[in-house]
Amino acid sequence: MEPRKGRKRQWSKEDIRALRRHLNLTQVKLAEELGTRQQTISQGYPGMYRPRGASATLLSIVAERSGFTYTAGEEPDASN
Repeated sequence: MEPRKGRKRQWSKEDIRALRRHLNLTQVKLAEELGTRQQTISQGYPGMYRPRGASATLLSIVAERSGFTYTAGEEPDASN
């Protein structure tokens, strides 16, 4: 298998929130699924933390496997 080329996705607080809502998970449950602390998820909201390295890769894998699509600048679906 060839490695993927291009830039890694940069996860903003809006992206994390939209993915969490897409998965219908609370911050606590998303943290459990990712094997991280809830504080790590919640810190993304005020922009204090931006996932990088393994965390960003894991978020991208979860997003891809769940069929999540999100374009920066779009409002997440408010019904979630």
